[in-house]
Formats: sequence, structure tokens, C-alpha cells
Amino acid sequence: MHCASTLAGVIAMQQSDASFHASMTIIGQALTPYIVGNILTDTQSHFDTVSLTFHHLHQQFGDDVVVVKGNVLDEDTSILKSLLGALSETFNVDIGVQQSQPSLSEGGLLVMDMDSTVIGIECIDEIAKLADVGQEVADVTEKAMRGEIAFNESLHHRVACLKGVPVEHLRQIRDSLPIMPGIQGLLSELKKHNWKLAIASGGFTYFADHLKRRLELDYATSNTLVIENGLLTGKVEGEVVNADVKAETVKQLALKWNISDTQTVAMGDGANDLVMMATSALGVACHGKPVVNERADVAIRVGSLHSLLYFLDK
Repeated sequence: MHCASTLAGVIAMQQSDASFHASMTIIGQALTPYIVGNILTDTQSHFDTVSLTFHHLHQQFGDDVVVVKGNVLDEDTSILKSLLGALSETFNVDIGVQQSQPSLSEGGLLVMDMDSTVIGIECIDEIAKLADVGQEVADVTEKAMRGEIAFNESLHHRVACLKGVPVEHLRQIRDSLPIMPGIQGLLSELKKHNWKLAIASGGFTYFADHLKRRLELDYATSNTLVIENGLLTGKVEGEVVNADVKAETVKQLALKWNISDTQTVAMGDGANDLVMMATSALGVACHGKPVVNERADVAIRVGSLHSLLYFLDK
């Protein structure tokens, strides 16, 4: 039960041609019959298991990925989502239940948040640290991420604190951006299948445009910091890229590239990403705040960004 190598034998005995309307995906390192069995037992009041199989990308990126085919028993899935979160923590795995899935092999659109999603920092907080206003700005950032204050208000307040910061500070941060683990594998696999890739960020063009070039993305939109004489003025130019603009970006890009609504995916970590997640066929929380994990279709709590691929059909 605790030997990972015996899982394949268990999966082989759990095949069935019975109909199903949902899939539960379990992702982890060295999954065992004990882990999978406990998850199935603990969710049986909410998810009726029909059969087990391996995901078509099982072990290709170093992860074990089990797909449990079955049926969701509750019309309201909030209890099941909460249970999956607890089980994820208990067994240090990622688990998601879906009643429909975009297809990897059909061209699609992935729109990603930038800060704390594509990169492992909040750029505005890093700028603030160099300007000695780090704690003040970080506190406002945290409240905005949790959805406690309006994003536009929080952005203008935080950017005002950066007045007089030299552009050189931005370059220092840009040159050392920590790219999130798994992003290259995720983007590479999606590009093989002709997916369009974009960033829609409440952060800043200085970093988003750089990442667009570095990662060879198709599109990026974010906020523009006003700079005069090599210094930040404490103001943002043009329309603020907030939750509604992010959602509209998903719609407009899908229309521009003639991508079906069923093939759109949005990924982020903060409350500002929830509207674009709801707009997309699949909303993926990436190491998100609790409110985001609860409301997203699926959540990556443990694994790297390439884990998103496991929530796609062939």
C-alpha cells in the first residue's frame, strides 16, 4: 500500500467502460495505493468513482498523475472543493475535480497573471523595499490580494509611495526576476499544440513586456508607470489593468485569434484574477490566496506551474 511501484497494478484493475461525467485528477510525487485509496474513500460521499487511469502526461514531467473518472454527487461543489483542499494538505498532493476540460491538442488560449504567478515576487513590493517604503506598500498589496480593498484604489496608493524612485531600481529587479518553477515546461508543451500565451497583469509594463520577450509570449498587458527625468512620478498612465480589464483581455484575445470559449484558460493567485478565471473555461489558482483556491475551478497548491497541463484533456 505504501509502495509507489505497485500503483500501476492497482490502476490496471480499476478499468471500466461505464459512463462518467467528471474527472478527479490527483497529482504528486511517488503516489501510492494508500494515498489514492484514502482520497477516494474520503471523497466518496461527494464523488462516485467509476474507474481509474493514468493521465496521458503521467511521469513525462516527473509527476505521477492519476485520473479518477466518475460523477459529482452534489450540485453545490463547495463542500467537495473544501475537502479537496484539506486532502491536498494532508497528503501533499494536488487534486482537482472537473466536469469539463479544455483539450491540449486543440489550439487554445492561456492568460496568466504575472506577479506571484509567472514570477515569484510582487514587483511593486520589491520596488518599495528599495525605496524604504516596503512594509507600507506590502500591507496594501496583501489586502488587495485578499480582495479586502478595491484594486484601483490600492494600486494608486502604492504607486504614489514610489514617487522619486530611480528607474535603475526597476532594472535591478528585472535582471533578477525569479521565474516560477515549471513555467518553461508548461509554455513549451502548449506551444507544441499551437496555444496562444499571454500575460494580463495588474503589475507594470517594465516587467511584463520583458517577460513577453524572454518567454516568447504572444501578448502582454499591464500598467505603465510614468517616468520623468529617470525617476518615477508616483503615477500610472492610462487605464488601470484591473480584474475587469483582465477578464475582457481573455474575451478579446479569444475573439482575435478565433479560439473557442471552451479552450480558454486563466491562471493567477490573487482576488484580482477571479473575474478572468470565471470568464474562462478553466480557472486555475496557482499557489493562491484561500479565497482564490476556493473559487477557482482547480488549484495548484503543491506542484509547479506545469501541473496545469494535467487539468487538460488529450
